Amino acid sequence: MAAPQKQTARTDVWKRGLVMLAFIILLGIGQGLMQLLAVVQFLWLLFNNQPNQLLVGFGSSLAQWLAQTGRFLCCATEEKPFPWKPWPNTE
Repeated sequence: MAAPQKQTARTDVWKRGLVMLAFIILLGIGQGLMQLLAVVQFLWLLFNNQPNQLLVGFGSSLAQWLAQTGRFLCCATEEKPFPWKPWPNTE
């Protein structure tokens, strides 16, 4: 009877692998977005002498999502980040 349980465990690993692959792609997009955000924020700061608070808030929540995604990809947690749970709140 140990064979069906072992088969289920292998199936779960493959399912997690597919989710991880999706998050690897999303992580790359998120990193690119963070880089773009940094450039825009720098330009904003250059011309206005103060950071754009909307970009500060979004950048903070994006940084939290990137960290949560990294923790999931490294198997430090089984908790899947957004879109499986709400977008990180910086408040």
